[in-house]
Amino acid sequence: MIRSLTGFVAELREIGLPVSMVEVMDAADAIRHVDLSDPDALRGALGATLVKNGRHYRAFDTAFEVYFGLRGPLGGDDEQASDADAAPPGGGGGEGVGDDELLDGLVEALTSGDRDRFLELIRRAVDRLGGIEPGRPVGGRYYYHRVMRRLGAVRLNEALLAAVREQPAEDALLRRLEADKAGRMADEVRDEVRREILRRLIADRGVERVAETMRLPLVEDIDLMHATRDELESIERTIAPLARKLATRLSRRRKHGSKGRLDVRRTIRRSLAHGGALLEPQFKPPRRSKPELVILCDVSGSMATFARFTLQLTHAISSELSKVRSFVFIDGLDEVSDFFRSNADFHESVARVAVEADIVRRDGHSDYGRSLCEFTEKYLDAITPKTTVIVTGDARNNYRETGIGYLEEISGRARSLFWLNPEVHRYWDTGDSVMSVYAAACDTVDQVRTLRQLEAFVERAALPATRPVRRSV
Repeated sequence: MIRSLTGFVAELREIGLPVSMVEVMDAADAIRHVDLSDPDALRGALGATLVKNGRHYRAFDTAFEVYFGLRGPLGGDDEQASDADAAPPGGGGGEGVGDDELLDGLVEALTSGDRDRFLELIRRAVDRLGGIEPGRPVGGRYYYHRVMRRLGAVRLNEALLAAVREQPAEDALLRRLEADKAGRMADEVRDEVRREILRRLIADRGVERVAETMRLPLVEDIDLMHATRDELESIERTIAPLARKLATRLSRRRKHGSKGRLDVRRTIRRSLAHGGALLEPQFKPPRRSKPELVILCDVSGSMATFARFTLQLTHAISSELSKVRSFVFIDGLDEVSDFFRSNADFHESVARVAVEADIVRRDGHSDYGRSLCEFTEKYLDAITPKTTVIVTGDARNNYRETGIGYLEEISGRARSLFWLNPEVHRYWDTGDSVMSVYAAACDTVDQVRTLRQLEAFVERAALPATRPVRRSV
C-alpha cells in the first residue's frame, strides 16, 4: 500500500498539486484507520490530507480512480464469454450483433436492482463493442466513445425512461422525477463502461502509463487560448476571488501615519475640557484610497477566447471597485463600462458587446494605433494619477502604425500601466507583433495564458509609491 501511495503522490505532484512530505506522512497515518476495501473511505482520507484547494479535486479524483478505484481482478465472465460474443481483433464485433439484447438486459438489470447482472452485461458490452487490443497505444476515451456509440446513448435514455414510466403521468413534477431517475441510470451505465475500460487498460499497460494518459490539468494551468467550454466554465468560477485580490492590491492606505489624519474639529472640541489646551489630539481613522481602473481589451478574432476571459475579469472587478471604465477595440474603440456593472449578467453583457459596441471602422482587423489615438482624443480625461491602466492584447498590429506616442501619453498620466499578452513569449516581435515597441511605455508586460500566470501578475500589482522600473516578463 505504501508503494501505491508513493506512486499516487508522485502523480499528484506531476499534475501540479502542492503535496509536502508532512502531508504524505499524514496520509499514510490516515489510511491506517480506514477500511482499504472501501474506495469512498480511502478517497476521503487521502483527499482530506493531500488536497488543500477545492478546485483541485477534479484532477485528484481522476488520479485516485486510476490508482485505487479500479484495481483488482477482471470479472470471470470476460474469459468465459462465448465466441459469438467475442469481438474480432480490431473490429469491435459485427455491426448490430446482439446490441439490442445487451441494451434490453442493461435496462432490466438497472430497473430490477440486479447489480451482479448489470456488471456482467457491462463487461460483455466492452468485450463485444470496444474492440480493445492489448498493447495498442489508444486512450480510454476512444474505446469509451466506441462502446457508447454502438450501444446507442439515445436509445439507452429512451429505453430507461420507458422502463421507469409505468403509465403516462399527467403531473409535470412526476414526469420530471421520472426523467431524472432515467438520467441517473444512464449516467451509471456510462460511468461503469468507462471504469471497465480503464480497468482493462491498467491490467494491460500498468497504472503509471494509464495515469499519464488520463491526467487532467489543474484549472489554474489550463491554456486559456485552447480551453474547452467546460474548462472555460471552471475558469469563470475562479475569476471572482482573483478579482477581489486584484482590487485589494490596487488599493493603498493614505500615508498619514498609523493614526490617520488630524481631526481639527474633534481636537478643539476635546480641548474645551482643558481650558482650551490642546492636550489630546484627535485623529481621523485611516482610509483606503479609492483606486481607479481603466481596461483596454483587444477583442479581435485572434483574441476571442482571451477577450472573453478578460471581460469576465472586468465584470468581476466591477463588483469590487466603484470606479472601473472598460473599453474594447479592434480597429476602432468604444466604451462598454455600462455593460459590465456589478448587477449585470455576464453572458448578456458579452452579447451586448458583440452587437452594440462600435469597434469596427475599416476591415475588422486589429489596429492598435488607431484605437489608442481614438482613446486619447475622446477619453484621456479618464486617466488620472490614481488610475491603473491594464491593456490586454497580443500586440499584432497588421503592419499598421503603432501609435506608441498615444500609449506614452496615457502612461505618463496614469499611476501605472500593465500589459497582459496571451501569446507565448517566444512569438513576441515575430511577424506583425510589435510588443517590444509598446513595452517601452509599460510598467510591466506579462505573458498570461493561464490562471496561474494571472495570479502571479496580481501578486505583483501592489505597487510602491514611486513607479517601478519598467520591464518585460
